[in-house]
Amino acid sequence: MKNIKITITAVMALFLFQSCSEDKLDDINKDLNNPSNIPSRLIVTDVMMASAFTITGSDYSFYAGIYAELNAGKHGQMHNAQIRQGEPEAASTYNNVWNASYRQLKTLKTVIAKCSDGGSETGNYQTLGVAQILYAYNLAILTDLFGDVPYSEASNPGQFLQPKLDKQEEIYAAVFDYLKQGIANLDKATAFNLGTQDLIYGGDSVKWKKAANGLLARYTMRLSLKKPDYAAVIAYVDASFANSTEEFKLKNAGVPNPYARFDAERKGLGVAKSFYDITLANGVADVRNVAFFTKVNGVVVPVNNSLAFPPINQDTYSISALKDEKNPIYLMSYHELLFLKAEAQARLGLAAAQTTMNDAIKAAYTKAQEKTFTVAQADTYIASVGTLTGNALLKKIMVEKYISFYENEGIEAYNDIRRLKAMGNGDLIPMVHPDPTKFPERFGYGQSDVTANLKVKEAFGDGSYVYKEKVWWAGGTR
Repeated sequence: MKNIKITITAVMALFLFQSCSEDKLDDINKDLNNPSNIPSRLIVTDVMMASAFTITGSDYSFYAGIYAELNAGKHGQMHNAQIRQGEPEAASTYNNVWNASYRQLKTLKTVIAKCSDGGSETGNYQTLGVAQILYAYNLAILTDLFGDVPYSEASNPGQFLQPKLDKQEEIYAAVFDYLKQGIANLDKATAFNLGTQDLIYGGDSVKWKKAANGLLARYTMRLSLKKPDYAAVIAYVDASFANSTEEFKLKNAGVPNPYARFDAERKGLGVAKSFYDITLANGVADVRNVAFFTKVNGVVVPVNNSLAFPPINQDTYSISALKDEKNPIYLMSYHELLFLKAEAQARLGLAAAQTTMNDAIKAAYTKAQEKTFTVAQADTYIASVGTLTGNALLKKIMVEKYISFYENEGIEAYNDIRRLKAMGNGDLIPMVHPDPTKFPERFGYGQSDVTANLKVKEAFGDGSYVYKEKVWWAGGTR
């Protein structure tokens, strides 16, 4: 506030002396500590941090992980979500992160405009390409979780005070367009380089293109019910990460892993018994079923998520033994990429599917985290799996992918559960919640728009639609 010191006398003088120009009036009350024309490289840094911590790793992932039974809610809002009491269908549940999603999209639109032809940073193709990839990523998460959402009119609040809801099919077309535009712009020569402002790849355009191709593989697989194209999934995977050092993740000393931070502050998530049972079914050769979870008096004590009302308790249930604030936040992991390829190969009946699955299991075992497993441990477990074919192989691929998502990749676990159900493969990873009619098929719109936008309010209704209406790519209409 120290730069905003305009006295009454000074203001009156500006109106009395007509020689004062409109430009001077425009300059009044400008906060010089908050410049309006911030370089795009600085803006993108903030978006990377917010996209990883707030969008990927926090509330969306916590709730999605409960619905996918990757974790169980043992206290507070997480327990409410576990027992389906208010949280899944309340407009207030996801409001903060709903607003955060739109902030990221609006900010990225600003960067894209600045770096496009006619903008103040025309020719900054690297930042433009990165912004387009991040835009596609944030937009896909929003529509994957909520279905039809305000999109085409939402970026123009001055023109559209109550933006319409766009169809998910149309939004997905935009996601693919932005990813492909991003790759094309990263191929262009430019004197600009994000360098250390790029917290993910340090200004390496080649790695950003690989991330975009990985996302194209993810989203092509997502549309398998509507537009199956497993050959394209394989091609995109082959153009993506060569190993785990290239995966799309944020690891920064200044950005704590949100799962670990949430446990430290809220203690809301515990080990889901159904997930624990899945790991136990792998047998003693799989050391993860021992090392993944903390013990209470020498034994794992999971939350029995097959009960309608598992008892609330913050301290007597086992929790993840992997949690650490130094763990990376995965926007897209190398193990996910390999599991996508393995699934595509299995669905095409290709013999290479099991080899790819084995590579994916090894990548999941050795993923970057503070508590690591060895290649030798992975090899021992892989040897115990034996040779699989047909539906048995497909089931193993999907179960191993599901296990690999523990603990931070809840959004993708939830997306897979819904996709498999829609494709008639719900038996591959069955849910154990006692009331199947209370499986949230989608998230409910944020309260800020339910209150202010009549179109969103009408679509939201009383919130019960979250149990009844699937998103478009899962066989629904919106």
